[in-house]
Amino acid sequence: MPLPGATVREKGTSNGTITVFSPDEFRKQVAAQGGSLEDGGASTDWQDELTRTAITNRFNMSLSGANANKFSYYGSFGVDDQEGVLKNSDLKIYTGRVNLNQKTLDGRLNVDANLTGTRMENNRPDATTIVTDMLQLNPTLPAYTDGEPTILGEMLNPLIREKLYLDESINNRILANIAPSLEIIEGLTYRLNLGVDYSTTNRDVQRSPYSLLEGYENGYLNTISTANQNTLVENTLTYNFGFDNHKFTVLAGHTYQKTMFTQKSIYMEGFADNGIEPRYQNQLSSEDLQTSLNSAAVKNELQSFLGRVNYNYLDKYLITATMRADGSSKFGKNNRYGYFPSVALGWNISEENFMSGGVVNSLKLRASWGQTGNQEIPAKITKASYRDSKQGNDTYPLDPNASTLDDYPYGTIYTRLANPDIQWEVTTQTNVGLDFGLLGSRLTGTFDVFQKVSDNILLNVTSPDPISIAKDYWTNVDGLKIKNSGMELTLNYNTDISSDLSISLGGNLSYIKNKVEGSPFTVVTTGAAQGAGQTGATINGYINGEPIGAFYMKEFLGIGEDGLNKYRDVTGDGEILDDDRTVVGSALPDLLYGFHLGVNYKRFDFTANFNGVSGNKIFNHTAMSLFNKGRLTSSFNTTDLAIEYENESITNSNEVSTRYLDDGGFLRLNNATLGYNIALQSQWVKKIRFTVTGQNLFVITNYSGFNPEVNTGSSTSGVQTFGIDYFTYPTPRTFVFGLNVTF
Repeated sequence: MPLPGATVREKGTSNGTITVFSPDEFRKQVAAQGGSLEDGGASTDWQDELTRTAITNRFNMSLSGANANKFSYYGSFGVDDQEGVLKNSDLKIYTGRVNLNQKTLDGRLNVDANLTGTRMENNRPDATTIVTDMLQLNPTLPAYTDGEPTILGEMLNPLIREKLYLDESINNRILANIAPSLEIIEGLTYRLNLGVDYSTTNRDVQRSPYSLLEGYENGYLNTISTANQNTLVENTLTYNFGFDNHKFTVLAGHTYQKTMFTQKSIYMEGFADNGIEPRYQNQLSSEDLQTSLNSAAVKNELQSFLGRVNYNYLDKYLITATMRADGSSKFGKNNRYGYFPSVALGWNISEENFMSGGVVNSLKLRASWGQTGNQEIPAKITKASYRDSKQGNDTYPLDPNASTLDDYPYGTIYTRLANPDIQWEVTTQTNVGLDFGLLGSRLTGTFDVFQKVSDNILLNVTSPDPISIAKDYWTNVDGLKIKNSGMELTLNYNTDISSDLSISLGGNLSYIKNKVEGSPFTVVTTGAAQGAGQTGATINGYINGEPIGAFYMKEFLGIGEDGLNKYRDVTGDGEILDDDRTVVGSALPDLLYGFHLGVNYKRFDFTANFNGVSGNKIFNHTAMSLFNKGRLTSSFNTTDLAIEYENESITNSNEVSTRYLDDGGFLRLNNATLGYNIALQSQWVKKIRFTVTGQNLFVITNYSGFNPEVNTGSSTSGVQTFGIDYFTYPTPRTFVFGLNVTF
């Protein structure tokens, strides 16, 4: 059974699996490299054993209605039951929603109320360990012996680990919103928006004790309780007025948002092997049980004052001017607020008299300039951070009046210096665009050219002082700018071939050029290696004259006569040192594209959506960690990357270099749906619709890992990281069969 997610690749993978050695190839290659073969006499596909064809069931029911155009309601309930590709991976989501609307006072008072409740039950696998096992385990070892998972000597059979390991969380979430609006006088409307998003999560991470293998005799349990609360209050006053052919809309508003995060965790280790899961045991009186408690709390507040004016003349000439004052508690008291203006102009050329008739149905020219602020940084970075002997951050003084490090427990050190002068990061963007419709609006599209410059950049940087009491700190980097420029084109075409057949197709294309300028640092690391002998080695970062996420490493030239890595001597000094690292590509694509196709024929309809990127690189950290000749000779499985060079020494080390840098471009068929509609004249059933949808049907790429879309959302020291594949979870190919009934 191959991994779901068929993938067409030039090297390394097929059918969504990474092509490691088969059992026969493994036996041959271990012997050929002079290794010590541990032959278990079996033929095991560990990728097959540790994955499954996952099944998802979805059920949704909704009900809606209205009463004399004054009261309307909508209610729904849904259940989403998903299995994951890896075993011990499943997710159940229960969702209920109620939306209400009431109009009164002759329509002048309008009240919207919305309530959504969800319960999420999530069971996670030990994904990184499982991916490692499925790629490296000896394929000649049997997965099972006499119907039970085989004891693999000093290694833990991952099929046993699946039974020992549990990571289960239950999340309960409530989202509530009420938004009354009142027209005070004609054209003047006040609107209040009150919202709350509250969730709690209880999570148990445990490994049951296993007395048959050294190092696993003691079980552990980490119980984590988390609460998140997000409250929002918005007040806006809008006035619409005009005279002759002039129309104005003036808005003034105030918003306040408060987020609160709290977490408590208890870690316990040393449970007895008595057949009872650690989370259900009571051994607090045991002297062998090691216990630690950790707590954290983060509160952030964001307040904004805003004003906006819209002007419209004959629907031909449009002007919008906005001013915002945003204040965030993430900054020091002297720099809480940032001020961000913007202006946008529009000209509906198609409304001009000289545009009447012809093939051009609509034509609008747009131009805009504006500034926005960025406060997406970790909380509390304006304050000093400490670490005590327990290796925890944010240690607090025992004395509330403490002001120096001497007031903290012995052994406490700085991990971050205070910087109350941090300010908002500011992005200034200029955009010119054209919207058009041709041929009776069958062909529509937009074309935009933009430039975006971010300055006052917020980064976590290394202290230039070699004897600084803290190694790094957050600051606005003076002179550093990040520039983005590019263009975007969108085209859509719709046509009716006949009364029974219609076709729609379209696509979008974005070209983006990104560059870092004015950085006082050689490199600000955003991605670093992990693992024994590799931890901390720079993979990519911010470098002058290069895009964000530029890969900065040695250029691999092959294997030398001594059997060791050979790199390009950039400086020409005859030595290979850190100053021989160079920029070898970027994690950011310079071209993003997508296209879609839709066909309707009588009661049938078909849609397909594709997307892709080009011009980016991916660092295959998984390959650097696992696929080398030394591991092969020790009876660990690898790919043919390990035997690429016949004279490579088994003691050669894996280092960050272009040897593990791949082309990251791809084209993916995201989804395709075939539907059939049955219209009924029944008193109860109005319509029945059948659908079948395929998601992630194929990917065309040269990347040698599971998935070329990697590292979305990860960060290093609070700085976004992209383009590093560190034991990425396989992406499934999914087929969805749907039935929709309308009453």
